[in-house]
Amino acid sequence: MRDGFLERLTRGVVLFDGGIGTEFYRRGVFINKCYDELNLSNPTLVEQVHRDYVKAGVDVIETNTFGANPSKLSAHGLLDSLEDINRRGAEIARLAAGDDVYVAGSIGPLGVQMEPLGPLAREEVRELFARQIRALCAGGVDLFVLETFIYPEELEQAILAVRECCDKPVIAQITINDDTSSLTGASPEVLVQEMAAMGPDVLGVNCTVGPSVMLNWLEQVRGLTALPIAVMPNAGKPKSVDGRNIYLTSPEYLGTYAKRYIQAGANVIGGCCGTGPEHIRHMRNAISAYGSKAQEPVVSARDFDIPSDVTVLPREEKSRLARRLADGHFVTMVELVAPRGVSAASEVEKARKLFYYGIDVINIPDGPRASARMSAMALAATLQREVGIETLLHYACRDRNVIGIQSDLLGAWALGLRNILAVTGDPPKLGNYPDATAVFDVDAIGLVNIINRLNHGLDIAGNPIGAPAALHIGVAANPGAPNMEQELRRLDWKAEAGAEFIVTQPVFDLDVFHSFMHRIEHLHLPVIAGLWPLASLRNAEFMNNEVPGCSVPEHLIERLRRHADSKEAGRAEGVAIAHETLEQMKEHIAGVQISAPFGRIETVFEVLGGVRLR
Repeated sequence: MRDGFLERLTRGVVLFDGGIGTEFYRRGVFINKCYDELNLSNPTLVEQVHRDYVKAGVDVIETNTFGANPSKLSAHGLLDSLEDINRRGAEIARLAAGDDVYVAGSIGPLGVQMEPLGPLAREEVRELFARQIRALCAGGVDLFVLETFIYPEELEQAILAVRECCDKPVIAQITINDDTSSLTGASPEVLVQEMAAMGPDVLGVNCTVGPSVMLNWLEQVRGLTALPIAVMPNAGKPKSVDGRNIYLTSPEYLGTYAKRYIQAGANVIGGCCGTGPEHIRHMRNAISAYGSKAQEPVVSARDFDIPSDVTVLPREEKSRLARRLADGHFVTMVELVAPRGVSAASEVEKARKLFYYGIDVINIPDGPRASARMSAMALAATLQREVGIETLLHYACRDRNVIGIQSDLLGAWALGLRNILAVTGDPPKLGNYPDATAVFDVDAIGLVNIINRLNHGLDIAGNPIGAPAALHIGVAANPGAPNMEQELRRLDWKAEAGAEFIVTQPVFDLDVFHSFMHRIEHLHLPVIAGLWPLASLRNAEFMNNEVPGCSVPEHLIERLRRHADSKEAGRAEGVAIAHETLEQMKEHIAGVQISAPFGRIETVFEVLGGVRLR
């Protein structure tokens, strides 16, 4: 005999099923079909989908009744079948659930505006929901999930309708935008406050967006309510492939995010559109692994099967940089920014000088500050071909979907590029083209997962690609991040996904840096510290006030202020500060990345001059 749902909720994370409608679509049911009516015309198919989710390890399955309300059924000429569709939907789910799995009655929005924006009064809205609720109760549901609502006012009437009809638990879910606001523009804080006041047993978000955005939302609101929280993302955004909408987020990726939801405080997790039984199976594995470790993160760079004919290259054999890091050689990097035009002659000449000086790697940002420049990949390939120096290619998620990302990475490997720094990328609003669109199918964590899969001979969908890549995976970190707990949590996830070394943002405050280093010791990853030779007092003030997470201590500001009247003296003081910073942190890091402000590589030579490195 099952405990009540709310009692079960007190014992640990509850796993819901995935997208029922997209499973019907995947199994050949045309999109213009009323999916709710399948409860009457094809109950065998409905039951099979439910059973596949049960086999995947769910705690709760939802009835196939999301749109089975008077308004939406009327559009299909099915209003007279409303009670039968809902009751049969509950009965089919109850049959598939057996004795151990709960059945949640799924209710979506009416699709008709209520007052003051539309013709329906609040009382009418409640009664329309009540018809569906009573039929679902007659079919034997254990609880209700009110999902994908846009308007809080309509959601409130649905909750009131459940309370008037029965005493079953209610999960209330709104859908959100990519910026974590509601579709009506409410901030996460305001939204949670409004939803909590409605009196649901669980509140949360579902649909519209993928795993990363929902994690951002969860992290913002977890401390704002004592109510249990549910998150049920889509499998990313759908892509049109050969006339069909396909969701490309892999089961492994969603499983990774399931663990992050638990760590961030979610009580109920599941999937929405595009998440099939395999996605849910990986989420179940994440719950099981997390529970067995008593809140210690499970660090595993791989939870997928490697093709039998694939030999994975050891880390130290991936590149010259990887070998030098493995051998304990102190590495030196210099950042060169791609040109704004078609000629890379100046960058080639600078790289040649750096190579002759003994610099190990040229670090190339990818569209820094969301600006349009020559492709970083093109510059990296050019420098390696014409100079012979190894490069570290920044690769940002902003401009590519998951198909383009995989194509680019395979192309980078084919061009001889071996080191990748996986970064999320600056949003377009930071750059010169604020109206440009961003993609962000995945963030840096998802990107590391993709690279790691390619290194194991698999694409993002789990298909073999033949000979594997062997890309040396780096990730970025900010020792002075405003939200350090989130920064460290994301760094843990990057390491878990397969990161092999870390490159930090510029270091100015050594106390902050040493604290950061202490807190990431458990990762056992080599750290290459960023260094930015300040060019002037104005440059320092810019870094302090306009670069997020960058903090130049007041005593360094004061040193530069003494030379505010002399450009050369200010620059020399900035070099001296960078030189001293390197001397004081060199024993704690595996290497240094030095930026060349305004493209002056002579500054790099001045910073390194006289420093004894391993």
